[in-house]
Amino acid sequence: MLQVNDVDSLHTTCQAWREAGERIAFVPTMGNLHEGHLQLVDLAKTKADRCVVSIFVNPTQFGPNEDFDRYPRTQEKDCQLLADRGVDLVFLPDVETVYGDAVRSDIEVPAAIGDKLCGADRPGHFNGVATVVAKLFDTVNPDIAVFGSKDYQQVQVINWLVKKLGLAIKIIAAPIVREDDGLAMSSRNQYLSGAERQQASRLQQVLQCIEAELKAGRRDFSDLCDEASTALNKTGWQVDYVEILTPELREAGEKDRHFIILAAATLGSTRLIDNLECSISP
Repeated sequence: MLQVNDVDSLHTTCQAWREAGERIAFVPTMGNLHEGHLQLVDLAKTKADRCVVSIFVNPTQFGPNEDFDRYPRTQEKDCQLLADRGVDLVFLPDVETVYGDAVRSDIEVPAAIGDKLCGADRPGHFNGVATVVAKLFDTVNPDIAVFGSKDYQQVQVINWLVKKLGLAIKIIAAPIVREDDGLAMSSRNQYLSGAERQQASRLQQVLQCIEAELKAGRRDFSDLCDEASTALNKTGWQVDYVEILTPELREAGEKDRHFIILAAATLGSTRLIDNLECSISP
């Protein structure tokens, strides 16, 4: 596996692959990898001839009260995991390589996508996500890019970005990878205490209860979300949101038949997110 830090080396390698007629799949990450990330890699490898992974902790998606400097950096371990998974190249840029002298968000995500859910309490977060992904796409120029569906809102932002910039990149949203008890795999799970870990799967269970109610015919979306939030809060969670929306993140209506149920809540000091897609019969 090649490890490169500079853009010129990346361009040279990717250009050689393209000249050989090989397609490139790209998986952008912030490192601190777990099995969920590695399954994104596995999927990417089935979709193209070459697989490129980036590890870059992006400063522009961290808010003033979020500690960019304390984000776990596990580069040596991450690179070994990627090599074992058959990745062709890992791109390891520093902040200057990605942003030059101006570390700022240059892309503004529409409020209808970026200012709700996880964006409501993290102003500018998705602007930072869109900006860094656009820069990485421009650098790698992949045919395919793979993202995890756990970050559902982020995937919608990336889909908007590709359309806005007119990029010929196919975006693949990989299914959520879960632990045996249903907890969505996340780098944040490592911060749960033993007792908290026992409760953590409750988040997915609450979403499944909403799904069952929708399939049973309930359409009082606000009440369903309030009931779920109350149930979580009573068991020690601090709920940020529980929402039932359309897959495009619009407010759900009586005539809709396809939904995305999303939740974010803090258990102890660890904020977890999850979602569940749901379709009901006409």
